[in-house]
Amino acid sequence: MTLADARAMLPALVLAEADIAAEAGLLAAIADWCRRFTPLAALDAPDGVLLDVSGASHLFGGERALLHEIAAALQAQGFAARAALAPNPALAWALARFADVELVPADMQECGLHKLVADLPIAALRIEAGTIAALAQAGLRRIGDLLMRPRAPIAARFGADVVARLDAILGVRGDPLSPRFETPAYLVERRFAEGIARRADIEVTISGLAHELCILLERHDEGAREIDVSLFRVDGIVKHLSAGTSRPLRDPKLIARLFRERIEAAGEEDLDTGYGFDVVRLAAIKIERARMPQSALAIGMEASGGNHSADLADLIDRLGARLGLWRVLRFEQQETHIPEFAVAAVPAAQTRKRSGQKSDAEFSFSASADLLPTRPLKLFEPPEPIDAIAPVPDGPPARIRWRRVWHDIAAIEGPERIAPEWWKHEEAALTRDYFRAEDSFGQRFWLFREGLYTTETAQPRWFLHGLFG
Repeated sequence: MTLADARAMLPALVLAEADIAAEAGLLAAIADWCRRFTPLAALDAPDGVLLDVSGASHLFGGERALLHEIAAALQAQGFAARAALAPNPALAWALARFADVELVPADMQECGLHKLVADLPIAALRIEAGTIAALAQAGLRRIGDLLMRPRAPIAARFGADVVARLDAILGVRGDPLSPRFETPAYLVERRFAEGIARRADIEVTISGLAHELCILLERHDEGAREIDVSLFRVDGIVKHLSAGTSRPLRDPKLIARLFRERIEAAGEEDLDTGYGFDVVRLAAIKIERARMPQSALAIGMEASGGNHSADLADLIDRLGARLGLWRVLRFEQQETHIPEFAVAAVPAAQTRKRSGQKSDAEFSFSASADLLPTRPLKLFEPPEPIDAIAPVPDGPPARIRWRRVWHDIAAIEGPERIAPEWWKHEEAALTRDYFRAEDSFGQRFWLFREGLYTTETAQPRWFLHGLFG
């Protein structure tokens, strides 16, 4: 009813404005909490949550016991909830809102299903309000009124969506469910009669779950690249701790150590055990095929102290668990001719290799074989402008001024011409001619002239891009 009519009936009525954002956040938190019953939990805005409990109800004593446990737990948290369990989402949605039936057996006969939905109002089909009103004007107020009539005239007059929703509630066609969170590849959990609150107990539980998870991973010859710990608190709050790895991991000791780092980084305030956690879940979100080394080779490397790659990967994982993997970076060569973009900082855990890229061993060999590098290790960002005096406009400089100091060039080598990358549509970019120069005091510079004389510009500019050590 309208607010004026409500206040006429109850003058002391208290009015509170709806907070749509807060309600959406609360519904998302409820859906997150419902993941303690099944990983497949989807939002059903604005006031519902859909759960796919196929194969999970026996863990809670059966379907009816599961329904009662969910309703009782939500009521204990201060929420009023109606729940229904049915063979398809559309029927479960309708029964939870328009009927007193809580449970529909999966083996119910077709005639019984038709009788069940026949008494439901048209609104239980979950169609638009305008279509509901049009059906009511035609005398169709119950789903049974539609079941008794041929479908072709109904679809022609009221739209094909009415027939589609009718098939969905009868289970003839599938009704998609979009889980709020990605379904993990592997999942193990532990439940407690009373919540655990001590950090030591939480870490021991995670360590035990890590052994169970690694058994599943080893059975399928896979390793985890992203692992998630979900801590379900007794009062309905859910805490998540995630850790990424730089290589496929299935070592329970390393997984447990990663989450010790995450718990220590989170601190007491962020973890906030409250009244304790009664469900602890460990899930492998992303997995890869694990390429494990041969046992003899691995033992030989460890004995000789040469297993540096494993030590480096372990260090990256531990730093990533404490700081975040996106903050632990390494430099990677890029496919570009422009010097300032030739190297980029990428997450150290990223293992994707570009086509044609050399291995680390090849890069190390090239660097040690070339005693005189052709480019500086560090570049100015951006290149610093300089004044240059050259015998001819398109020739090498004889003298440069950098940071208000003149330098007489004693030796120079070049040019190394780098054209703009036209395939990247850099129309405003100019050609660069790079020179390696040395002044009379032995200081070595890497400088370039921007723009071809008379072809691209009438006044080329000079820049200093880096210094040689």
